Amino acid sequence: MSEKSKPSFYKKIAKQFPDVISAVENLGTTLRTAGPLDEKTSHLIQLAAAAAGQSEGSVCSHTRRALQAGASSEEITHALLLLVSTIGFPQTMAAMSWAQEVLEKKPKAKE
Repeated sequence: MSEKSKPSFYKKIAKQFPDVISAVENLGTTLRTAGPLDEKTSHLIQLAAAAAGQSEGSVCSHTRRALQAGASSEEITHALLLLVSTIGFPQTMAAMSWAQEVLEKKPKAKE
């Protein structure tokens, strides 16, 4: 994730506890590269888990990360929509609304 796209609170904690944030970031990278799944798929899975856990911050983070890894808005929306029968309609709609806020802020592709 680029430094610019990181939330201000995250930047504040990273400045206060750089070793902790470094360890967390390194763990995430290690886990994503431990198997055959590509980065985009990994972030879509983590996005689904964040939605299931009703973690707004994580849904936003993994939406941004999935976009950066090449996921389209449609893929992100579909990954979340698939959760209706698993976590329920209200929880899925909440996660979709959080992701939508991120998707609406993404820069438009140049034509």
